[in-house]
Amino acid sequence: MLLETIHSPDDVKRLDAGQLDTLASEARTEILRVVSRNGGHLSSNLGVVELTIALHRVFSTPEDSILFDVGHQSYVHKLLTGRREAFDTLRQYGGISGFQRPAESPHDAFGAGHSSTSISAALGIATANRLAGKDCYTVAVIGDGAFTGGMAYEALNNCAGNDRLIIVLNDNTMSIARNVGALDSYLNRFRNSAKYFRIKNRVKRTFQRIPLIGRGLVSLCKRVKGRLRKWLVRENLFEHLGLHYYGPLDGNDESLLETVLQEAKEDGACSVIHVCTRKGKGYPYAEERPDLYHGIGRFDLGTGSPEPCGDGRESYSEAFGETLCRLAERDERICAVTAAMPDGTGLTDFRKRFPERFFDVGIAEEHAVTFACGLAAKGYKPVFAVYSTFAQRAYDQLLHDCANWS
Repeated sequence: MLLETIHSPDDVKRLDAGQLDTLASEARTEILRVVSRNGGHLSSNLGVVELTIALHRVFSTPEDSILFDVGHQSYVHKLLTGRREAFDTLRQYGGISGFQRPAESPHDAFGAGHSSTSISAALGIATANRLAGKDCYTVAVIGDGAFTGGMAYEALNNCAGNDRLIIVLNDNTMSIARNVGALDSYLNRFRNSAKYFRIKNRVKRTFQRIPLIGRGLVSLCKRVKGRLRKWLVRENLFEHLGLHYYGPLDGNDESLLETVLQEAKEDGACSVIHVCTRKGKGYPYAEERPDLYHGIGRFDLGTGSPEPCGDGRESYSEAFGETLCRLAERDERICAVTAAMPDGTGLTDFRKRFPERFFDVGIAEEHAVTFACGLAAKGYKPVFAVYSTFAQRAYDQLLHDCANWS
């Protein structure tokens, strides 16, 4: 296997174009093999194979820093950074982590188990590099689902003017469940303008090959690009924030990604590269149900069926969801609130039966708690279903808004 010859990102840089396709295929096969045995985050990792390969061909870790938000997109990164032989131990006791972990490898720049933190951390790392006089690059790979978390916008507000900082927006139209809200609609406008950006990059490459006048033609195109983009794309949030914007791009086209990443690197300015990936790519069951295979236990690789676990009794989440539905039938004031986790928290049936009283606020636990407090202030009975490990994001709201609002 070609993958067996990859011991560091330097080995990835030495491959030719044909070998890169083979490497991508073998990486997907290895992820499927291990996750089917150990469980883990499948769909998201299958979607970022080409993106991760391109990142390691353009940048040089650990001198350059690559941060994956939440971190469950980092399986390919682990395979390419010297942890292939230990990959069988993924998420096992004493084995390698399912997330980036600096203590595990110098190629892991930052650890995270929750979403929306990567841009803040990357900005801090980039600032530290600048203060130390280093010219290395920092890359934050953040999903469109994580972009629904307010912390990402707090960080974006401070990014302009920070050189050698690149934000890769991995847009697969999903977080865990389908994305909701105005941000998803906004990103759809960019997705619909992808044809313009493909034409632009093709014209640029063609003009650059023309002797003598090629660079002049490229310069002329740049002068009229602003008007064309304004007409075709209308407003661009990222450019309004002072960031250079590239995309949207096919996030599963390694060659294109490598070209644009190199362009952003040479530009040096703080940039947003908007890529559209297919969650679950390469495994039909995960492509069809990326939400089901987002985080999954052991499963049969041939049929895609999860292996039975426990004693067959219904889960706590299922019992909770059924009870809430029964109560909601008797009391029209009961509402259900989730932070992008309707399936995991047992609210799937509630969403179907009481859509007008079901609220998915995206990955925004802080907002969810205070939003529920507002409902309660007017006599409704909101139930915020949230994992205890995710509730850590909302301690201040629990104390200040929930316990003290009256």
